[in-house]
Amino acid sequence: MINEFAPAKINLCLHVIGQNRNGYHELDSLVLFTTFGDRISVSSDRGWALKLSGPYGQDIPQGAENLVWRAAEMTTPGGGGIIQLEKNLPPAAGIGGGSSDAAAVIRALSKLYPNADRLELDLTDLGADVLVCMSAELTRMGGIGEKLIRMGPPPSLPIVMVNPGVALNTAEVFQALEQKENPALPDYMPRSNDLSNWLNWLNAQRNDLERPAIKLRPVIGTVLAALNAFSGTKLARMSGSGATCFAITETAEQCETLAALLQQRYPDWWVVATQSLTRSGA
Repeated sequence: MINEFAPAKINLCLHVIGQNRNGYHELDSLVLFTTFGDRISVSSDRGWALKLSGPYGQDIPQGAENLVWRAAEMTTPGGGGIIQLEKNLPPAAGIGGGSSDAAAVIRALSKLYPNADRLELDLTDLGADVLVCMSAELTRMGGIGEKLIRMGPPPSLPIVMVNPGVALNTAEVFQALEQKENPALPDYMPRSNDLSNWLNWLNAQRNDLERPAIKLRPVIGTVLAALNAFSGTKLARMSGSGATCFAITETAEQCETLAALLQQRYPDWWVVATQSLTRSGA
């Protein structure tokens, strides 16, 4: 049995800079991964089978329509395996859960069947985020997800992730975005080991999908306000197309304190205290 970790993905910033001729939105985003996520186990078998567990196992597709199953069939044609997915991340939450799961199963199958013939596939066929999820490095992601600049391990950061219990359809958020052409990330970015300047730089960036997401789900604004109201918060923003938001705090103790406060005040919210994943492999 091969085990793989599927970490949550966080868009530290997400600039929508245009739309190509096929209607896909062009992005410029900085991505990191966390130590909290889903878990994948794969063992050999003649056919494909998917077994789901975890708090959100019943909230995702159970069979061949699941992205994990599609990834397995596409990348290992003619193969088979029993895939066990422990689903700890809420679906449709803007933290790349399904994409990270797909990337994890691809990595697992490459270890389970190292000599199998594999087709050269465009992983963006599985979704814009699958390719970036193949590595846990800090990554600048451009185009529709296919242009990646790997930047090595991110700095160690305490992070609180919060989802108010609402799902958001990515296509609907993009459709609600009024301005499709916005400035890209600046050419200059401080080194991430210069943490104070790097966080100041991040605060000057944005997630262009926040405004349309809040328009569709106003509670996201409530989440961001709660995160920003905490004295230890260094950066608060929505991730991806939402509805999950995150806060980077100054210390790990503040991270735990913020998570506990939010859990007490908003018991229906999904709140996790975690940290950045600082090893380069996912």
